[in-house]
Amino acid sequence: METPETPDEELVARTQAGDARAFDQLVVRFSPRLYGLVYNMTSNHEDTNDLLQDIFAKAYRSIKGFQGKSSFYTWMHSIAVNMAINFLKKRNRRMTMSLDDVDNGIANDPEFIEATSDYDPRHQANLGELQKKLNEAMMKLSDEHRTVVTMFDIQGMPHAEIAKILKISDGTVRSRLFYAHRQLQNYLQEFITT
Repeated sequence: METPETPDEELVARTQAGDARAFDQLVVRFSPRLYGLVYNMTSNHEDTNDLLQDIFAKAYRSIKGFQGKSSFYTWMHSIAVNMAINFLKKRNRRMTMSLDDVDNGIANDPEFIEATSDYDPRHQANLGELQKKLNEAMMKLSDEHRTVVTMFDIQGMPHAEIAKILKISDGTVRSRLFYAHRQLQNYLQEFITT
């Protein structure tokens, strides 16, 4: 019987032995973080949902080859990042953003509405404009730079974990972050100074 405390390694071993319910538990456990990662790379809920299905399907098909040289978490994130990057390349970097799509979930959240009910409309308009500019700036980054920014700044992953997942050096992670942060700063400079 799976419990929230069941270690990943046990669930993986059971999945490798043919227990599909153990994999279901892994899906439940990893879906929220993977959703956040993929969504921040694609900026589209439908694409993210489609990709997550593909990511978990690929993981399930490949799990017998998982040897535990890295954590299952790292292995899953590796699959997710690689599939998201491939998806973005196939999409020929034609990113179309729907701010309605980005803001729909939070704008209808009762807790968010209650927490923001005291703000004045000008402040709200400025926050909305900043979010729009930030989203546009993120989409101007290359796939590689957007990936490290998403993993480090949004997902809160350490440099070493990002390096393992992307199969690049720690120095490359730091370099990409530095360059991406500088680009974001340049893109947002006009908005910040006005």
